[in-house]
Amino acid sequence: MKPHPAWSSLRNPVKFRIPTADNLVPIRLDIDIDGQRFRDTFTWNPSDPDSDVILFAKRTVKDLKLPPAFVTQIAQSIQSQLTEFRSFEGQDMYTGEKIVPIKLDLRVNHTLIKDQFLWDLNNFESDPEEFARIFCEDLGVEDPEVGPAIAFAIREQLCEIAIQSVASAKETRINKKGRRGAEHLPLSKPGGSALDTLKLFGNKSSVIRKRREWDLYEPIVDMLSNEEVDALEAREA
Repeated sequence: MKPHPAWSSLRNPVKFRIPTADNLVPIRLDIDIDGQRFRDTFTWNPSDPDSDVILFAKRTVKDLKLPPAFVTQIAQSIQSQLTEFRSFEGQDMYTGEKIVPIKLDLRVNHTLIKDQFLWDLNNFESDPEEFARIFCEDLGVEDPEVGPAIAFAIREQLCEIAIQSVASAKETRINKKGRRGAEHLPLSKPGGSALDTLKLFGNKSSVIRKRREWDLYEPIVDMLSNEEVDALEAREA
């Protein structure tokens, strides 16, 4: 049987990438020019040519009828985030035997989403978009913008964790004896029983929920009134 590609990371480092099937960079824009604000989130393939960035910025400004000054700011923000991500490419990171908490606390239009679960970094076939689709389907979320927002929130946290894993790999090389055992969160404790967990949605999600925490971290979906949305947007402005 051919070994799973991520199994080798249990003991050995792998090269930096997002621990999902698609190695996509989460891009977050928040630009304010002369009192006009533009915010957006999306993912970007780091292998795409840099020339695509300015084309995307020009198309966005044209489609949304933003002032021309936004073209440069959008392009620079995207390029800066891509450059930071690419600076880690080729470096070692550890993901094996590691599960991490993912938290959702989102408001998308009138929909409020709160949830917490564990994500298996050892599954490089996971698909945040598929998880988000099933999440919305199971909880009856009808707003089509909620699913992409959930997937982005997951990808953004996984990206931060991957970057932290690069630092962990560096520390391990510096002091192999003292730090190796502290780098990973094991799926089971030595000498004890395995965590009482349940994996959801198959190999593409990597989601693990602890049975004893089901009541504490049950997904919450609330629909906000127009007045509540106005109040929240006033505080966020």
